[in-house]
Amino acid sequence: MSESNRKVVVAMSGGVDSSVAACLLRDQGYDVVGLFMRVGVEEPAPVEEGSRAHQGCCSASDAADARFVAGKLDIPFFALNFQRDFAELIDYFSDEYAAGRTPNPCVVCNHKFKFGKIVEYADAVGARYIATGHYARIDRQDGALVLRRGVDASKDQSYVLFGLDPTLLERVLFPIGHLTKDEVRAHARRIGLAVSDKPDSVEICFVPDRDYARVVKQRRPDAFREGDVVDEHGEVLGRHKGIGHFTVGQRRGLGIAAGVPIYVTSVNAATNTVSVGDRDSLLKSALTAERVTMLVAGLGDCFHAGVKIRYLHTAAPATVHLQPDARCRVVFDEPQSAPTPGQAVVFYDNDTVLGGAWITAAA
Repeated sequence: MSESNRKVVVAMSGGVDSSVAACLLRDQGYDVVGLFMRVGVEEPAPVEEGSRAHQGCCSASDAADARFVAGKLDIPFFALNFQRDFAELIDYFSDEYAAGRTPNPCVVCNHKFKFGKIVEYADAVGARYIATGHYARIDRQDGALVLRRGVDASKDQSYVLFGLDPTLLERVLFPIGHLTKDEVRAHARRIGLAVSDKPDSVEICFVPDRDYARVVKQRRPDAFREGDVVDEHGEVLGRHKGIGHFTVGQRRGLGIAAGVPIYVTSVNAATNTVSVGDRDSLLKSALTAERVTMLVAGLGDCFHAGVKIRYLHTAAPATVHLQPDARCRVVFDEPQSAPTPGQAVVFYDNDTVLGGAWITAAA
C-alpha cells in the first residue's frame, strides 16, 4: 500500500469511544470508513439515537447508534456479519469453563476480530490503516513501534491488546489513547453526538444477563455434573453442581458453611472437584503460562517487569523466564492473589507493553 494512502477502517461499536475516534481521524484528514461487526446478539433496534437499553458492544441498538454517528460524520458505513465466526468465540468461552479455566473472551475477540477480521476487510478495500476506540497508544521507542498504556489510567485497555501482532503496529491507530474518558465525552458533546453520555460496555456481549453458567451449560452440559468441594487437605466439605459455576478467587455461591470466609483456590476438571481455602490460600509466588507473545524484542530469556494477572490488577514486580515452545514462568517479588488459569498475564516496563501469555497454573 502506498505511503500516501490515508484510508482507515474504524471499528465502530456504537459507543462514545469509537465514535469520537472516527471523528478525530476524519478531522485529521483521513479517509474514514466505519465498520460494525454483527455477531448475532439479538435485540430490538432503538427508536432513537443513543438508546440506553443495552450496555454491550454489538447489539442491534449499538449498530443503529453506530450508523447514526457515521451519518452525522458523513462517512461511509458498513455492517459485516461475523456471526458464524463469533460462534467459535462462544465455544472457546464454554470450553475453558468446562476445562476448569476462566476464559477472557475480550482479549480473544480483539485478536480474532478487531485485529483479525477487520484487517482482512481493510486489505480488501485497500485501506492502509485500521483504528479502534481503545484507550491505548502506539509510540516509537529506540526506532521501533511499541504499545503503551492509555493516558487515562482508569480506562487503560493495553492489557487486552497484548496479543496484537507486532507487524500490525505500523497500521493500527488509537485516536483517543491520549485522552481521558471525560475529554472523550466532552468532545462528543461539542460535536452533538447523542452517544456522548451512553454508558460504557460492562458485560460480555453474548452474556448480557451475566449468567455465564447458562451459556456454558447450553454448549458443554458435561461441565455441570455434581462433584466434591474439598479443602486443602482433600477433605470433602460438600457438593457442587458443576465446575462451570466456579472460578479461582470466587467467594459467593459455594454453598459451604465454614464459619470463616472461604474462596475457590482451584478447579480440577479431571477429578470434577472444586478446592477451597482461606484468603491466604489464594496467594501464589509464581505462575506458568503458554502462547507467549512478545511485542518488544531484545529482552533476552529473563527480564524483570511489572506483571498484570487480570484486567483490574495493579502490575506487580516479577521476573519473567521465557522458555521453549512459547512458554514462560513468572516469579513474583511478593506473592499475588489468585493467578487464574485461562486468564492473560501481561508484562510491562512502566507504560510500555512488553508482551504477555495465557496462564496455565500457579504455585
